[in-house]
Amino acid sequence: MAEIIRMPRLSDTMEEGNIVSWLKKEGDIVKPGDILAEVETDKATMELESFHSGVLLYIGVKSGPVAVDGIIAIIGKSGDDVAAILAGQSAAAPASNGKSEPVPVEKTAAPTSAPVSEIVLSATTTNPVFSGEDQRLKASPLAKSLASQAGIDIGQIKGSGDFGRIVKKDIELFIQNPKTITSSATGTSEPVVLPDFQYGDVPVSQMRKTIARRLGESKFTAPHFYLTLEINMDKAVEAREAINKVSPVKISYNDMVIKACAASLRKNPAVNSSWFGDKITYHKQINIGVAVAVEDGLLVPVINNADVKPMSSINQEVKDLAGKAKSKKLQPQEMTGNTFTISNLGMFDIEEFTAIINPPDACILAIGSIIKKPIVKNDVIAVGNMMKVTLSCDHRVVDGATGARFLQTFKDYLENPVTMLV
Repeated sequence: MAEIIRMPRLSDTMEEGNIVSWLKKEGDIVKPGDILAEVETDKATMELESFHSGVLLYIGVKSGPVAVDGIIAIIGKSGDDVAAILAGQSAAAPASNGKSEPVPVEKTAAPTSAPVSEIVLSATTTNPVFSGEDQRLKASPLAKSLASQAGIDIGQIKGSGDFGRIVKKDIELFIQNPKTITSSATGTSEPVVLPDFQYGDVPVSQMRKTIARRLGESKFTAPHFYLTLEINMDKAVEAREAINKVSPVKISYNDMVIKACAASLRKNPAVNSSWFGDKITYHKQINIGVAVAVEDGLLVPVINNADVKPMSSINQEVKDLAGKAKSKKLQPQEMTGNTFTISNLGMFDIEEFTAIINPPDACILAIGSIIKKPIVKNDVIAVGNMMKVTLSCDHRVVDGATGARFLQTFKDYLENPVTMLV
């Protein structure tokens, strides 16, 4: 039975996937576990894995964008009538940017087509290929293919991926700039890829396309307004120091911010909401998205039910999700369901900024750095640890007074952190 392979929806925001390259060609025999192609989505580069045995009869698009659910391949038995199989499908043709065209299909000798079972091919994130006892090279299939085509000894390249894995960009950078430097550890010359900024025109990644589209829609569709507040973090600093003296899990200021935010949303449920055109949804669950910067843009993993979790649990979950985000191993369910978002640039010494609302949330909270500055305390000038925060609000859902009450509650929690434990 022939299997029709369609472009899977690998994230909630994905509208198309970009086929980077095929690792199999038409006529190849495939079996479960074989990697068919590498596909770039708006979140990560994924490997499309086959779960079926047979012959790769048809490749719909050699490279380039394909709309979700577009036909990308057919696996079946040698002699299956591919033209008849395609003719029987009501799905629209794959999207094309002018560079990639569907491969012409020649009718085979078989008079009738085999029964067809449509499937959506699942995908797994690119994982390191661990070497065995023979210490074989760790490289993605695409990197090996590119190196072979360019006539490069892949053993000369130092990988920048997880566990030193060689990935596509390592090959491309080596082709552009195959420089050699001396290793400080061994004193020997070791070919490595030196970081080198790429000037000129660079194709837009699927992730950057999605960021541009979604945030453009948010900024120019949702009427934003901004509320800024300064918080005295003296007691938060003292509380964190006291907690970390006895806790095996070292709490960060970001953990305290997430906990205070979740507790404030519980007291101000109107802020924990979403605009859906003909209705406003007030969410019972408090799921906080935490913006994480990655190489190609920004990902927002979600801490579910943050209001009922202790700071130690929040700390471990944030570390785990941030690590997955940076290595592009986040699963779709770990990036969906947010009801509120926090963007923290305090670690970069940013004192104050405004953030664009992350749909479908009604608000996003921008966190600045903690700065020592002179303040008036009990009518006396003293040094205080001050932190500025800015709440971006969708005025269709949240009014000024509503946002201000939320910020006041948030301030009260951080200026009296013991109240978050009650």
